Amino acid sequence: MLFLMFQLGTDRYAIDAKQVTEVLPLVHLRHLPHAPRGLAGIFDYHGAPVPLVDLSEITMGTPSRKWMSTRIILVKYLLETGKTHLLGILAERATETFRRPEEDFQDSGAAGACYLGPVLADTAGIVQRVEIPRLLPRNFCNQFFGQALETL
Repeated sequence: MLFLMFQLGTDRYAIDAKQVTEVLPLVHLRHLPHAPRGLAGIFDYHGAPVPLVDLSEITMGTPSRKWMSTRIILVKYLLETGKTHLLGILAERATETFRRPEEDFQDSGAAGACYLGPVLADTAGIVQRVEIPRLLPRNFCNQFFGQALETL
């Protein structure tokens, strides 16, 4: 399988590339007043407003750094209603892909956030998978996808 790798702080993470629609450079954002924590804003993608979540802010409490390698990972996010919405994920050092069989990832044996999946050990250390369908809390989806996109 092909994976897109990125970093949160000094830790490496991966997303199954089948879930990725496109990887974009940083673009102009519209910040939303009173937005949920972790929502960096919205951006225009071919005429459609797309919410952008900051993985660093969601997971570590600090906004992503605006490095040359900081990218927007565009994914189709499946809601509980069965609808899909485009979602941008802001991630640092999202410039590398790698191929590994899915079975090379193993359960870490440690409890963590529900969106953190199995881990892979390689010569550079540990890579942990992020499970996109479990990334956002239900209240975030209900608050943002249920209301904000309808009014834009």
